[in-house]
Amino acid sequence: MACPKKKTSHRKQHQRRANWKADIPKIVNCSNCGAPSLPHIACTSCGYYNGREYLRALPRKQRKATA
Repeated sequence: MACPKKKTSHRKQHQRRANWKADIPKIVNCSNCGAPSLPHIACTSCGYYNGREYLRALPRKQRKATA
């Protein structure tokens, strides 16, 4: 491992850490049911992703009762 020759100053530490930003997650509409969902993830309301069913979604009444 490399050993630093000098201590990193407070200013350099703060400049480096200032670039860490939280992003708002992107939301897209499901192509099957139109519900808002995250991109590249199966829809939580219908279970479809990219035109195919990947998850067996429960009807809305049963989903609330089991949760």
